[in-house]
Amino acid sequence: MESSVRETLNIRCTFVYLALLFAVLYLLQTLISHRLILGCQSVTLKQNPPLPLRFSSDGKFKILQVADMHFGNGLVTRCRDVLPSEFDGCSDLNTTRFLRRLIDEERPDFVAFTEEVMKAESLMTLFLVLFERDNIFGTSAADAAESLFKVFGPVMESRLPWAAILGNHDQESTMTREELMTLISLMDYSVSQINPAEDPSSPANGRMAVDIDGFGNYNLRVNGPPGSHLANSSVLNLYFLDSGDRATVNGFRTYGWIKESQLHWLRTVSQGLKEQKKDSNEPAAADFITRRAETPSLAFFHIPVPEIRQLYFKEIVGQFQEGVACSAVNSGVLQTFVSMGDVKAVFIGHDHANDFCGNLDGIWFCYGGGFGYHGYGRAGWPRRARIIVSELGKGEKAWMGVERIRTWKRLDDEKMSKIDEQVLWDWNS
Repeated sequence: MESSVRETLNIRCTFVYLALLFAVLYLLQTLISHRLILGCQSVTLKQNPPLPLRFSSDGKFKILQVADMHFGNGLVTRCRDVLPSEFDGCSDLNTTRFLRRLIDEERPDFVAFTEEVMKAESLMTLFLVLFERDNIFGTSAADAAESLFKVFGPVMESRLPWAAILGNHDQESTMTREELMTLISLMDYSVSQINPAEDPSSPANGRMAVDIDGFGNYNLRVNGPPGSHLANSSVLNLYFLDSGDRATVNGFRTYGWIKESQLHWLRTVSQGLKEQKKDSNEPAAADFITRRAETPSLAFFHIPVPEIRQLYFKEIVGQFQEGVACSAVNSGVLQTFVSMGDVKAVFIGHDHANDFCGNLDGIWFCYGGGFGYHGYGRAGWPRRARIIVSELGKGEKAWMGVERIRTWKRLDDEKMSKIDEQVLWDWNS
């Protein structure tokens, strides 16, 4: 009897032991093994948008410019400069919610981030989303890479092509400016570039890498509508420039500026585009070439040029509510644009309470207006973003080329109000 009881206990103990051993092996296999084996991480390939960028079949190319997002750490990062009634529950998530609302409302072809993304505390119409300036607020972002994925999440989810340039705060977190632009260029649906891959002025049979200041200097070409005679022709050019962060000049601290190496690259690219157009021998495009001396261009960078201050005394569209925080160095950016002849409008950020457009020597300079809720602003003055639409002219039988460039702003209010619509450039004027 006693031996029978022992045998039963042994069987039960063996069963429990085997069950426990099986459970441990299962946990090792499913939960821990991938961390113990080196070199076996899953590989995720970058998702690319349809390229080249091109006008939609209705002859329009719409850009959403997002300026000064100043993203921190998400839900735990509180808003600045909002009404007391808005403060509770207001965080970085208000910024990404605004971005989603804009994408749903405007359905752009491209999104351009022209701002500081981070603050270092811790079917589509062609819609380009451009993120320009201070995408993250370095001092508020505990992990720069994590903040970048959070702030660009809505546009990646939308599968729209987008591009970004850096502001003066982005590098204040855990990554350098070069590392930031490298990561941004590798993110899903991004068409951003670290810098030009080769010097367009060097011989075609021996192209050299570009010696250029900063990170995030590149140009994007936008082709005509699919199926048209302009489908393989560039009809709009977009320049992106790194305006730097901070610098010391003659013992004084000032903001960064666009350097001569960048201006040289701009002039070279502009001249190359003009020569390509002259050399074009496509019969279908002959009338287009005759009508358009050059492909119009738009430029995007963060820190305004010193001449913007002159607009305080001129007629503008929008609001001039704070001083222009520019570099003490005037490197000749405006003069370069004027001499190039193809740049019709420039889009900047940095000064969050300014959202105006003003004309300097025939070129429009437009602020995006403060977008992010963790960046400074004005309580009761809604966060905002700028929309830029280029429209092709219509001939008797075919599209002709860019005929008009318009812009307006959208406010983050209940109605997503549309304000300050204006024409920046018209070929017929």
